[in-house]
Amino acid sequence: MEQHITSINVSEIKSLSGFKVRTCNANEMSGEGAQIGHLWQRFYSEIAPELTSTSQVYGVYTHYESDVTGDFDVYACTNTPINTVETESVDLAAGHYLRFSGQGSMPHAVIDVWVQVWQYFSNEQCPHIRAYKTDYEFYKSSDEVEVFISVE
Repeated sequence: MEQHITSINVSEIKSLSGFKVRTCNANEMSGEGAQIGHLWQRFYSEIAPELTSTSQVYGVYTHYESDVTGDFDVYACTNTPINTVETESVDLAAGHYLRFSGQGSMPHAVIDVWVQVWQYFSNEQCPHIRAYKTDYEFYKSSDEVEVFISVE
């Protein structure tokens, strides 16, 4: 898959609401204790029916314990206020991000983009340092995703 990476500055804080889990990459990759798939199933069964044609869907990664090895919070969320189920709020932080893009069937497309992210930052020649503040996925359509990684 060809990499599409753009450096951007986000100046506007965006408030979102949805469901949250705390997890780590080791649990997600091993399958033992994996929670992200269940988080999205819950989102699509309880929140998605309330979405409108103008609703935007996000996956937000924040409150990092340390780096790629530590625990972090994951939100499956939307910019649309939801009143029918109890949700938690999270803000997309303003700051400097790298935007990685991908297209294809979900969830494979978003997984492929995260592989690009990990490969990019594990390269010894990488010119950027991950900030481990707030990273997020923006689902542009049913088959297109952008992943925003906060950098220093």
